Amino acid sequence: MPASKSIKLNTGAEMPTLGLGTWRSQPGAVEHAVEYALKNGYRNIDTATAYGNESEVGQGIKKSGVPREEIFLTTKLNNPDMGRPKEALEYSLKQLDTPYLDLWLMHWPAPMTKEGGADKSIDWLDTWHEMEKLYKAHPEKIKAIGVSNFSVEYLKRLLSNSEVVPAVNQIELHPSCPQQEVIDLCVSKGIAVTGYSPLGSEGAPLLKNPTVVKIAEKYGVKPGTILISLQANRPNVNVLPKSVTNERILANATIIDLEPADVVELNQIAKTEPFRACHPSWAGWGNLGFTESV
Repeated sequence: MPASKSIKLNTGAEMPTLGLGTWRSQPGAVEHAVEYALKNGYRNIDTATAYGNESEVGQGIKKSGVPREEIFLTTKLNNPDMGRPKEALEYSLKQLDTPYLDLWLMHWPAPMTKEGGADKSIDWLDTWHEMEKLYKAHPEKIKAIGVSNFSVEYLKRLLSNSEVVPAVNQIELHPSCPQQEVIDLCVSKGIAVTGYSPLGSEGAPLLKNPTVVKIAEKYGVKPGTILISLQANRPNVNVLPKSVTNERILANATIIDLEPADVVELNQIAKTEPFRACHPSWAGWGNLGFTESV
């Protein structure tokens, strides 16, 4: 389907299809990236407590001069804070210097200790229930809640034991990691999908993949535009390219409509070149329901 400018969440809110990701952005560069992106048309900014840059994101928003109500702002509950979501929420609001979040995500279904190990004393589902309570009690602070890095297995458990259906599931998405089963389940349940690492992460070979290069030449655009547009052409999916350089921030904002045959061809890449940039095998949590062959 053609690329959209926004997707509608199950809350009724509109979330811009294109957003600026800030994962792994170097300290000192995020503030400028957010300011520049907003001044050049972006209206969707994504961060997380774990990234350590919420304060810089907040400063960039202020410096941009774009009214807060025009911006869709997302942050995430950190894994070591899953036993204290209320305090974590207040911390994020303070760091971002904002009265509310448009979207608050559980970063991973993986409670951790402050030392970095798995915290088996906390059930992530209990944390989700606490997020539900905060969402219902404080609509002035949280406009929507959702999850991130949830596989089919984890989504099914959440949906069977919760009152609030997540507004969004944010997952890694690119031709080498299509996660179609996750997308299909989300679409069937009214959950929007946000794709991060659409270029396959730093150092990934997708920008030089012959199929990607060929299709980019067909449309007269750069390979990155094809990779970002692939996600934007999916129904109910938006996308978070990341950059801190002016030129690439502008380039990443170009989204084109892809022909169905191009989408089919791009989706074949995973069969021969599977790759995951953020594999969840850390901290003793195994693969969190993801298969090794993505």
